[in-house]
Amino acid sequence: MAHEHKLEIFRGLLKFKSNTQKIWGVLIFLTVITTIEVALGITKPKSLTHSYFLGMKVLNWIFIILTLVKAYYIAWDFMHLRDEKSALRRAIVWTPIFLVAYLIFILLFEADYIYNVFKYGFVTWNF
Repeated sequence: MAHEHKLEIFRGLLKFKSNTQKIWGVLIFLTVITTIEVALGITKPKSLTHSYFLGMKVLNWIFIILTLVKAYYIAWDFMHLRDEKSALRRAIVWTPIFLVAYLIFILLFEADYIYNVFKYGFVTWNF
């Protein structure tokens, strides 16, 4: 009981949001991001599907970025990373971000090579 009393005192001093407000905020944020992804997936704007950035369509980059934002926010709220020390947050969040960036680099680099092999026949590396 004393623990609850301390929480109420701190809650009054620090102006914490209630759990219900946090849940609604998370729901609204994730709904907006998902709605944007679905709308872009259905409409596929020509300006985004015919323009390229680093060898990939801009629309695909938008999907990757929005997916990473959703994953980060889910980890931030549902894994309670907000309340952890910053070193642990960085270890949990930045490691997958670097790995995903590395995976994207490898996929784009290898896909470009395979594309050139199919387009021009056998292509040797010029070191």
